[in-house]
Amino acid sequence: MRALVTGCAGFIGSHLTEALLDDGVEVIGVDCFNDNYGRPSKLRNLERARDWQTFEFVPLDLSRGELRDIVTGVDTVFHLAAEPGVRASWGPRFEAYLRNNVLATHHLLDACCGWPTENVFVYASSSSVYGQAETFPTPESALPQPLSPYGVTKLSAEHLCLSFHRNHGVRTVALRYFSVYGPRQRPDMAFSRFCRAILDEACIHVYGDGGQTRDFTYVDDVVAATRAAATQDVAIGGVYNIGGGSRTSLRDAVSVLSEIAEAQVDVRHEPVQPGDVRDTAADTERARRDLAFNPIVDLGSGLAAQFAWASEDALRASHTS
Repeated sequence: MRALVTGCAGFIGSHLTEALLDDGVEVIGVDCFNDNYGRPSKLRNLERARDWQTFEFVPLDLSRGELRDIVTGVDTVFHLAAEPGVRASWGPRFEAYLRNNVLATHHLLDACCGWPTENVFVYASSSSVYGQAETFPTPESALPQPLSPYGVTKLSAEHLCLSFHRNHGVRTVALRYFSVYGPRQRPDMAFSRFCRAILDEACIHVYGDGGQTRDFTYVDDVVAATRAAATQDVAIGGVYNIGGGSRTSLRDAVSVLSEIAEAQVDVRHEPVQPGDVRDTAADTERARRDLAFNPIVDLGSGLAAQFAWASEDALRASHTS
């Protein structure tokens, strides 16, 4: 197997890349190092992958130019590259979301037209396509009603996948990730911010009253589901929720993290941000049936792993500063 992983220097992409390499898969990794967070962090994410002779890194902006060469000779495309984040998608940055989430996906799908019939295109979507759902847990059949520009662009890319599948025979699968966390989580995401605040002995800022809930999903479980999506014929043309089954309030998650860190935390509440939904919960029955998806990492274990990584990363940063 030879795979293309877009967004290979990102949070989930770097974990997926390493898992594939560990199992003997040749990987072409693509990343354009967009400016949503620091390039040094993304380069650190790639350090282990670069030790493999079977890994080839290509710095490339998918929204520009012809991509047919990059998909030639690969069996699977794992398309994780994106402009992430709900809050930043309002205002002047929306053009970046259109370019990196919609236009880039269109270019990549277009390059895959005429592929061998057994090849698979796995697209990383988001629970943000649902907006504020009306049913919990939320099934894939629920009407998507994105509450943010980010969610709109992710849903648009999903529709592109389905259009290319139906019209051009590109074998696509879309996965709606729910609140992924773990080592290397993006600096702007909640648990990453909370860990950093605890290590800096600073206050934790929570948007809203803390009672909002999320279906937190550990990154290793997400990687397992993403890889499974590329191997199951029944999944082709489908959309799947990928949630960890750890629906928890932010208030309770902060409490768990406080116990792990053995620290008292000072929580400051900030106004709810535009685009933030109150609750999320994934109905994963379809993924369990078709992808044999079975998340195994509970929130306590996952947060312990993330805090340990954050501690090591902070120590490393202090030594290099």
